[in-house]
Formats: sequence, C-alpha cells, structure tokens
Amino acid sequence: MYQVSEIKQNSKISSESKKLYIESYGCAMNFADSEVILSILSENGYISTNEEKEADVIFINTCSVRDNAEQKIKNRLVQLKFNKKQKPELVVGILGCMAERLKTKLLEEEKLVDVVAGPDSYRDLPNLLNNVNGGNKSINVLLSLEETYAEISPVRINSNGVNAYVSIMRGCDNMCSFCVVPFTRGRERSRDVNSILNEVKQLSENGYKEITLLGQNVDSYLWFGGGPKKDFEKLNDNEKENSVNFAQLLEKVAKIDSNMRIRFSTSYPKDITDEVLFIMKKYNNICKYIHLPAQSGSSRVLDVMNRNYTREWYLGKIDRIREIIPDCGISCDIISGFCTETEQDHIDTLSLMEISQFDFSYMYNYSVRPGTLAERKMTDDVPIDVKKRRLTEIIELQNKISKNKNRQREGKIFRVLVEGPSKRNKNEYMGRSDQNIVVIFNIENYKQGDYVDVLIEKSTTTSLIGKIVEKSDTP
Repeated sequence: MYQVSEIKQNSKISSESKKLYIESYGCAMNFADSEVILSILSENGYISTNEEKEADVIFINTCSVRDNAEQKIKNRLVQLKFNKKQKPELVVGILGCMAERLKTKLLEEEKLVDVVAGPDSYRDLPNLLNNVNGGNKSINVLLSLEETYAEISPVRINSNGVNAYVSIMRGCDNMCSFCVVPFTRGRERSRDVNSILNEVKQLSENGYKEITLLGQNVDSYLWFGGGPKKDFEKLNDNEKENSVNFAQLLEKVAKIDSNMRIRFSTSYPKDITDEVLFIMKKYNNICKYIHLPAQSGSSRVLDVMNRNYTREWYLGKIDRIREIIPDCGISCDIISGFCTETEQDHIDTLSLMEISQFDFSYMYNYSVRPGTLAERKMTDDVPIDVKKRRLTEIIELQNKISKNKNRQREGKIFRVLVEGPSKRNKNEYMGRSDQNIVVIFNIENYKQGDYVDVLIEKSTTTSLIGKIVEKSDTP
C-alpha cells in the first residue's frame, strides 16, 4: 500500500540524523530544485552525503522532457535495487517531472521506489519519509498554482562558491504540442520579487560571482505585488503600478552587485522584449548571451508544434537581438523529425541555422512524450532512420558553424570568470566568456572567482584556448 501525505508547512520530523544522497538529471531547474530539497530536509535533521553507500535515503531528481532521459533514470533505479538488497532499510525516492508523470506506476507496477514526490511537493518530503515504514510507500504529486519555494534558502550542492542558480518562476503556460513540462510542472507562477532580491544579496555577500536566473520561460516573469503572474491587461491600475516584469527584475538584480555576473535561462522567443535587450545592453554585468530555442526552421512545423511564431518572425528576433547587442551570443534548441516533418521542412531548419549562426545548439531526435497534444492527436510518422540522418546533418552543420565562429575569435581578448580546473587538465583553468563560450587557459597566480582577460591563441568546435594577459576587477 501507499500513503498520500498532506503537506504540513512547519512540521519538523525527527530523522535521527539520517544521511541523504541526491542525484539530479535534466535541466538546470532540477539542479536548483535539489538545493531546495536539501534545505527542507536539512531543517528536519537530514545530513547530505556525497557517498551513495553511506546514504539512508537516496533521491533521484528526474527529467521527463525526452524518452532517453527517462530510460536512463529507470536503469538507475534498477541498479538501486541492489543497494536495497544490501541495505534493506534504505529508502529510495523519485522526485521531479518523471515522478509527476508516472505517479503510482513506479510504486505499484515496477516497485522500484518507496517515495514519489512531484515538483510542487518538496515541502512534504519530511512527512513522506516519515510515512515510509512497515512496507508502506508514500506519494504526493499534487500540482500547485502558488508554490514557488520563495522563502526557502537553497543549500548549495557541490558548489564551487562561484556560480549559483536562482529560480524566479515555475511552470509553463506555453502548450507546445511536443512538450510535457506544463503537465509535469504545472502553470506559470512567478516568485515574490523581494525573495529573489534577498537571495541574490545573500549570494553576493557570500562571495558568489555569477548567478543564473532560472525559469521555464523567464521572459514571462510578472509579479504584481499581491501575488504571482497573471495577465498584465487584467491587473487594476494599482497592481500595474506595483508590478515587476522580467526586464525590471533583471535591472534590480544587476544593481545589487556590479561585480556579479548575471545570466538567465530560458527565453521563449515570442516573449523576449526590446525592454529586456536594452537592459542587457545597459549593464556590463549582465552577460550578453541568450538561449533562444527555435525547435524548427519551418513555419509549417512551428505551427504544428504550437510555437506561436513563424520562421520569419524568429529570424526577425535574431536580427533585433544583434541590432541592439551586436556581440550577443545566441544558442538554440532544435528537434529533428517532429510529426509530419518533410525533407523541405528539414532543409528549412538547416537554412535557419545558417542564417542565425548559433554559437551552439542542443539538438535531439523527436521522441513522443505521453500526455502531450502530439501524443494524443498526432502520428509520429517520421521513420527513426530518417530522424537520425536529419539529426546528423543538423549536428554536422552546427559543428561547422561553431568551429568557424570560434576560429574567428582567435587573436581576440575575452574577459572570463575563473570557475575552476579544466576537466581534462587539472593544470589548466576553465571559465566562460560573456557570450557563454567555454575558455581554457593557464592557471598562473589566479584563483576561482577572479575575472581575467584571456588572449585566444587557438580554438576547437566547443571551446577557446588561450593565456591570461591581465586580471580585472569587473565582469
């Protein structure tokens, strides 16, 4: 059997200092959520551990955006069955989007977990864990119209002390026909602006040098003083006067610490405004980088995807970004082989990539997500071999564009925030440019959190390589 627990906002449940191990998969929002989860459970006596074998509780924070992500997580849960054989009292829980989507299936049919908690149920985790005894299972996957975890101070997991995520909103109102997010994370809710500013101030005081404002669609952020986002046109005059949109929030955040870099993700093309672009241009510490998912270069496919813009409109937005911020880095998401995609549609996507000249892209085959409009009303009619061939062509083109753009950066100087040792060579540092390009460089007498000017001597498809020529005090 399983128990559905009611959320108790202020309950503290003794855990006898049990050790908690969290694995996170998917988008940056999931990693930020894991920091909220750890904060909630730390307040209830749980201790974080980086050693899986030490754990009394193992949580897998999951992603449902693509099928291969779900299969990877299911395989991981099967592996954890071995841990439970060795340690019968071990509690395994699945959290996040996959928990919301599969709900009781993971408890009853596959019997892989003891706890299932959706993205809006993390306050209830102490109760859910307390209910797991005598073979009981616990579940809470209720979605909320209000939950933003606004006042919870995240516990930074595996932090380098330099970069941090700050969640500013949750959920999504854009019902793209391929996307499961509105069903797993619910409707859009914007976080109280003051709680965001307070968190950023705390990060600044603790020495962090870069934050990323997170949301499924940050550009639609709207706080009107009395509550989270709703249609701006439906606000009364007083609410409109006291409202804060994303551009205004971005400016407030930038003013907190001029030596702290500000990034944000993700932008929905139809919602990013000139106001946002001009704020980005105005403040040196707001990074000149935008992730702007296109998904397809065909107006017909974009309509089938319910993206609410055309190819021409998207290219116009790219032009506008580069008109206002000429040196802005732009990246993209692209789906290969969506329902009804023809060879001409595919050619249109390649053409859009050529024109847009993305710095890099996240590129995937289309996979059907249960519960979406595409799954309910469309046919996944592009053969897998065609999807793979088209994806290969997309990847090859993006690699060519990225390689050429990076080659053009050779001989130039970029300001870089030192984030830590390079993964491939511990004798080198890595960081990112303002445009979010990875830069590898010599260590010398510098440390994490320093801003340095790096002369680019050579490049690869994915990174720039150079040497430090000067230290800087500003982003």
